[in-house]
Amino acid sequence: MLKKLKMLLLIGIVGILSILLLDQYVTKKNAKKLFSSTKTIPSNKVGLLLGTIKTLSNGRENMYYRFRVNAAASLYKAGKIKYILASGDNRMVGYDEPTQMKEDLIKLGVPANRIYLDYAGFRTLDSVVRAKKIFGQNKLTVISQDWHNERALLIADHQDINAIG
Repeated sequence: MLKKLKMLLLIGIVGILSILLLDQYVTKKNAKKLFSSTKTIPSNKVGLLLGTIKTLSNGRENMYYRFRVNAAASLYKAGKIKYILASGDNRMVGYDEPTQMKEDLIKLGVPANRIYLDYAGFRTLDSVVRAKKIFGQNKLTVISQDWHNERALLIADHQDINAIG
């Protein structure tokens, strides 16, 4: 019994260390590709806006959503992107992330003809892969929070997409 306990403990420690090392790897690999200012981010033709729910179950606005949409509008207005690909979930009746993002982007001054919708961005992986395979993008700016951008940039790298976030 003691031998099994030691083995489980060792497996747990190795598992935790592996997760921590992978997290550090992803963070360091993407550090030079992440920007938090419209002044310092390089320009790209297309910004990939990753979807999320606008309103939380408690009725409050999801601040992740608000920050993403505001960032996309700011990048457009600063001339850092020319088009926005709003990618999100639309698989249930009455739930449509891409259309909601488009409506809010228009309210923030982004012209409708500069916004394209991807209704099958169910996961980050789907959004990034579809940006290339369906929408023909080999270079883009991913628009989300840093922790989400790190994952999206890793996926983009594996898909041979030159991406920043």
